[in-house]
Amino acid sequence: MNNFKQIAIDGPAAAGKSTIAKLIANRLNYVYVDTGAMYRAITWAVLHNQIDVGDEKAVGDLLVEIDIDLTPKGEVFVNEHDVTTAIREPDVTTHVPQVATYQSVREDLKQRQVTLAQSANIIMDGRDIGTNVLPHADFKFFMVADPRIRAERRHKENISKGIPSDIDTLETEIKARDEQDRTREHAPLKQAEDAILIDTSALSINEVVDKMVSIVLK
Repeated sequence: MNNFKQIAIDGPAAAGKSTIAKLIANRLNYVYVDTGAMYRAITWAVLHNQIDVGDEKAVGDLLVEIDIDLTPKGEVFVNEHDVTTAIREPDVTTHVPQVATYQSVREDLKQRQVTLAQSANIIMDGRDIGTNVLPHADFKFFMVADPRIRAERRHKENISKGIPSDIDTLETEIKARDEQDRTREHAPLKQAEDAILIDTSALSINEVVDKMVSIVLK
């Protein structure tokens, strides 16, 4: 049995989980695991192979052919192909919620994530990390923020990356994703009973990081 520490951060789409997790990882010298990028990578592979996103069996059959590599620099590779930018494109964003509902996909990525968590001190963010993937994590946080604020944050992020973006459309998509995440059959989005709730609506990035790091260091 290893003595590696685990920090789980859950919450709805665009709550700032990835940004915060990366900064905490740097502050504490932990390995950051972007589970959202893993779901996006699967979705990209499905589209790239021209598989019907609605065909759960076909999507499940593809999983054994997909190797996902996350680098310390934040790069994402699928079968040694750099998809760091491609997985953020609108087509992937549109279809990832559906792919993420499939039990075969969630179970496959859960096993990959659990394996990663056994190799180092890690911080992992997603929708079901504290409830399903790492139920015995040393620290669990559940981040939330007002949907409009989340849309504004995602809009700024998209613009900075040169991705076409509209705030109103993003807000609508975020609300729809929230509903889909909360009501899906397999590993739905919910706050773990022992998770600490962090509302980031009125907090700066640094304030959120400082608050969470102080809790961990206590």
